[in-house]
Amino acid sequence: MGIDIQHVIEMWPDILKAFNQTLYMIGVSLTVAIVIGLPLGIVLFITDRGLILENRFLKSTLGFIVNLIRSIPFIILLVALLPLTQIIVGSKIGPEAASVSLSVAAIPFFARIVETSLREIDKGVIEAAVAVGATPWMIIKDVLLPEAKSSIVQGITMTIISLVAYSAMAGVVGGGGIGDLAIRFGYYRYDDTIMIVTVVILIVLVQIVQQLGDWTSKAIDKR
Repeated sequence: MGIDIQHVIEMWPDILKAFNQTLYMIGVSLTVAIVIGLPLGIVLFITDRGLILENRFLKSTLGFIVNLIRSIPFIILLVALLPLTQIIVGSKIGPEAASVSLSVAAIPFFARIVETSLREIDKGVIEAAVAVGATPWMIIKDVLLPEAKSSIVQGITMTIISLVAYSAMAGVVGGGGIGDLAIRFGYYRYDDTIMIVTVVILIVLVQIVQQLGDWTSKAIDKR
């Protein structure tokens, strides 16, 4: 097993296309995860017992849905959501279709990370804000998010890394991206060179994301 440089050069347009598809899937699903998962995580936190908008029914209902989705292995979720994917994007294959399943998987994952990040905040800070008459929105905007921003950035980093792995798995059902390239050429055609190259690309991508995430988290952490 080794790398055939000439073969890599010949396959480079396909590798680059697959890499761009992976970035597209991660970008779309991460955006959806942040837009929906961030407020969902906040709601999961503030509706808990003893907090500013305590609501046991809402907390339990949302918690059950989040746990339900997170308990389903991604490959099964991917297949189960194919009818929904067909309705939303008009296709069951390709990076756009895979982005639907990736987004559904990423939302509860990121929401739980946000909730955990908020739980790390000193309760005294929240109580002080309540004592001075701050509204729930002011507490969220001026206390919770600023205090948890470093942890949330770390959560975004974890979400991206998970999406990298999920996007590779999407290749099994023709989702496009690096995973699809690895399946079609590396696995089905026993192409060791492509298999090695795709693994190396994913490793490098994860390392870059982790380093950037760590640096950003430390840079904004003023505690």
